Amino acid sequence: MKRETVSVFRALSDPNRIRIIKMLEARELCVCEVREVLELSTSTVSKHLSILRDAGLITDSRDGKWVNFRLNQRSENSFVRSQLELVANSFLDDEQVLADRKRLVKVDRNVICKV
Repeated sequence: MKRETVSVFRALSDPNRIRIIKMLEARELCVCEVREVLELSTSTVSKHLSILRDAGLITDSRDGKWVNFRLNQRSENSFVRSQLELVANSFLDDEQVLADRKRLVKVDRNVICKV
């Protein structure tokens, strides 16, 4: 089995990382926005984002003072794309995912981020 495949499965094995992916389906997010919704420490959120990025599931880019994270839906790796599609079609009625989406609508990086 390819190391990259195992990396993707490991990244998807944590409920908080699934929650992050589901939030990123709605829009690009910075660390503080993810932290606000998950109610976890910045270091914990950063670790989760790092694992997702290392697995190729998300990408990041700098935009002024923010680093924006987004799903890597254009990955050259067809396995990554297929797993993102699987997650997109899953957890549609999950209470936690729905609650996260409601909270995400109210999150404003200009208010919560102290950069």
